[in-house]
Amino acid sequence: MKISNHRSRRAALAVALGSVLALTATACGDDGSGTGGDKGSEGSGKGEIVFWDNNGGVRTDIWKEIIADFQKANPDIKVEYVGIAATEYQSKVDTAIQGGGLPDVGGVGAAMAAGFAAQGALEPLDGRLSKSSLNGKLNEAMVESLKSAGGGKALYSIPTSANNGVLYYRTDLFKAAGLDEPTTWDAFYKAAEKLTDKDKNKFGYTIRGGAGSIAQALDAMYGQSGITSFWDSSGEKTTVNDPKNVAALEKYVGLYKKVTPAADLNNDFTKMVAQFDSGTIGMLNHNLGSYQDHVKAFGDKFRGIPQPTGPGGKRVQVSNPVDGLGMFKSSKNKEAAWKFIEFAMSHEENSKFNESAGQVPANNDAARDEWIQKAEPTKLAAAALTDGSTSIVQLPYYLPDWNTISKADNEPAFQKVMDGQTSAKEFLDSLADQLNKAQAEWNEQKG
Repeated sequence: MKISNHRSRRAALAVALGSVLALTATACGDDGSGTGGDKGSEGSGKGEIVFWDNNGGVRTDIWKEIIADFQKANPDIKVEYVGIAATEYQSKVDTAIQGGGLPDVGGVGAAMAAGFAAQGALEPLDGRLSKSSLNGKLNEAMVESLKSAGGGKALYSIPTSANNGVLYYRTDLFKAAGLDEPTTWDAFYKAAEKLTDKDKNKFGYTIRGGAGSIAQALDAMYGQSGITSFWDSSGEKTTVNDPKNVAALEKYVGLYKKVTPAADLNNDFTKMVAQFDSGTIGMLNHNLGSYQDHVKAFGDKFRGIPQPTGPGGKRVQVSNPVDGLGMFKSSKNKEAAWKFIEFAMSHEENSKFNESAGQVPANNDAARDEWIQKAEPTKLAAAALTDGSTSIVQLPYYLPDWNTISKADNEPAFQKVMDGQTSAKEFLDSLADQLNKAQAEWNEQKG
């Protein structure tokens, strides 16, 4: 049944995508229902707008602070904040696109942009940005990343920040065990084993088996295999099931329950981070977003470094999606919605947001602020992304079905690999088949 629903959704998105590519701003009529086809209106630039946070709970406090700043500067606009957990955000937006109730502004990161845009739900923002005080002040690579993710014809989201994969490790535990810094995959595996003492509930690593597991597994696979492209030279077949990636995943999944807690099978990032911060685990793969949590837990007894290097001393990482804010086409107050987006991306506010999140700011002035020099993982991540030391495997965020394939369709299947019910090869062959079909449909629609 799941496969049938998936194909049905993919077909619907493919049809919608054809329309988006042919005529970026096409809408399906204005019925006033607040669905994806509702054209909305500019409004008065005053009154109330609704903002959906795509990482509610984790980012609630900082967004409420930014909203308070905005309302102080714009007393004639009220922003209603709605925090939605990252794991529930896509389904909530998809439901609202079909049934009504979309907000004015919402988080629209690279991983979701194509799916929302293909359903005609997002307002193109190129024209507004070109006339804005932000024009020329945002990181060009982040802007292009979001434009590409949305299908390449229009900019549907204004970037807030870039993230990056980080290996966090306990410097005190490594020193006590006489271990070298885990800068290579060989050192990583050695440390994971040496730091594990199950009888004392001590583990070398915590692996992500719950929501968000696929991206972390892909990072570990490509990092070890050294393969630097998601597609082969034809651009039609994915490399995820290349024999080198299969071998890498087998080794990585082999860590489960051997040097990791059994609870990892169901852990999403919040549980995984909390488990690491409890103090009995040596290493954690996550992104820059959890940096402040580790500071609170360990002070200076940890480091966050770029992913380990693999064959020939080369570092390969998969791309982390750029996050951003989009405007929904059904908004009845687009003028006020744009004012909020513009304000949130200003130097002071974007710096404030990213210092809290520990991420790389999209505003170029904010990216030069002093706090980045003091936040070592962010500083190192920014350098790794720009100094040529890292090859980035670009994930196909432009595929309307990417987020569904990489989450709902395959996270349960990955758990079966961890549990030994399915082989790494079977899992990756199935994933490759889905991706190749989605890529073929994308190429056909593109023309």
